[in-house]
Amino acid sequence: MSTDATDVDRLPPAPDVPLSLRERIAAIQVAHSGCETFRDAGGPVTTVRIAPKWMMPPIVVVTSPQGARDVLTATYPAVDRDFPFMTEQQKLNGGSLLNFSHKEWVGRRRMLQPVFTTARIAELNEQMYDIATDAATSWRDGSEIDLDRESRRITMRVLGRTIMGFEPGSYTDELVDPLRRISKYIADRGRAPVKLPSWVPTRERRFAVKFNKVAHDLAAQILQDCRTDPQLSAPLVRAMMEARDPETSEPLTDEEICHELVIFLASGLETTATTLAYALWALGRHPEIFDRVAAEVAAVDEAALRTNPRSHLPYTVSVIQEALRLGGPTPAVMRIARQDMAVDGFRVDAGSMLMVGVYAMHRDPQLWDRPLEFDPDRFSGGRSRMQWQFLPFGGGPRSCIGEFFALTAATLELASIVRHCRLTSRNATFPITAPLTIVPDGPIPALVQTVNA
Repeated sequence: MSTDATDVDRLPPAPDVPLSLRERIAAIQVAHSGCETFRDAGGPVTTVRIAPKWMMPPIVVVTSPQGARDVLTATYPAVDRDFPFMTEQQKLNGGSLLNFSHKEWVGRRRMLQPVFTTARIAELNEQMYDIATDAATSWRDGSEIDLDRESRRITMRVLGRTIMGFEPGSYTDELVDPLRRISKYIADRGRAPVKLPSWVPTRERRFAVKFNKVAHDLAAQILQDCRTDPQLSAPLVRAMMEARDPETSEPLTDEEICHELVIFLASGLETTATTLAYALWALGRHPEIFDRVAAEVAAVDEAALRTNPRSHLPYTVSVIQEALRLGGPTPAVMRIARQDMAVDGFRVDAGSMLMVGVYAMHRDPQLWDRPLEFDPDRFSGGRSRMQWQFLPFGGGPRSCIGEFFALTAATLELASIVRHCRLTSRNATFPITAPLTIVPDGPIPALVQTVNA
């Protein structure tokens, strides 16, 4: 929506949500389902006030496709990304493509984009497929596995071996729980109107600082290994080593590279692993869908899968997309309004936080038929018609740089597993929590039945 300043001034303000302060505080603590609470009470564009503006800016919760488009296609200087969650993350983890404000983000995105082109990802297909195959063939017939744990292990190996040049070993299990605890620490500070100074050594602060050093030490070792061995395949790391600032021509420092590696490792792991775990759980609950995926995968030879998996597996891709809709890792996408702006027919004042409720939109009965039913066929016609109601990777110029990598990896991993195993989910529900991103809240048990590939 293109609206000049005069037109914006004439628009009505986004209405306040008609909930008590206690209800507002309770809902804001759970960013995923909280946006549903705000939408149901105040409509698709509604203002949430937690404290006086000088303590905490108002939050405008957006859950309409048009509103999402208005927010996510807006560019600097109308909006920026320096909202509290990102500034808290940057203070702890260091600056990165994920948390930079616009000025720093532009150059860094330009540096890293070549790593994630379609052609570069295609070079990694075979390795991704083989990693998932190794895992699936190691599961014993009749055994019970935790889909969350196994999906994390597969995804960590894919990230480590294909783009970061290291062998994960036991790192996966050692990293995940601390990463989720740190995410909660960042989220709690980001949503608090009043917070202790970061130098106060609270228990959670001490843990976050200690583990952040562990993660950066791992990143530093990955970088050192790449410098020591010029033949080591690590496209992401080498792109950072070779990158030059477009204005100064200066390379990234080792510290800057390590900041990026830590964030890529953490966000890449949770994004793909949670999607894969949800897809496997759903297949284990719906034998008829499992059979369709298995038949599609069996009809394609492995050479074709390793070459161009998404073109050969349209239904499998739809399964991944439906898993992203119902179990994707993004609870909401946020921006800061730096100018007065129009959002779906309402005026949003400069200084407001904008929260696009992705989880709420993905489950909205006004946007989807049978929204809580797992139905991959809803994506059979492509996703263009639902572009602004289906936002697992955000949207607009600051959408996730790793979207194509994550979709390709998840498709290959799912295809490989289905080719070798049949799974039966033990639980009727997929419990989730959202410390910062949506992740499984506990083990996701499934029974393995091996099949002849």
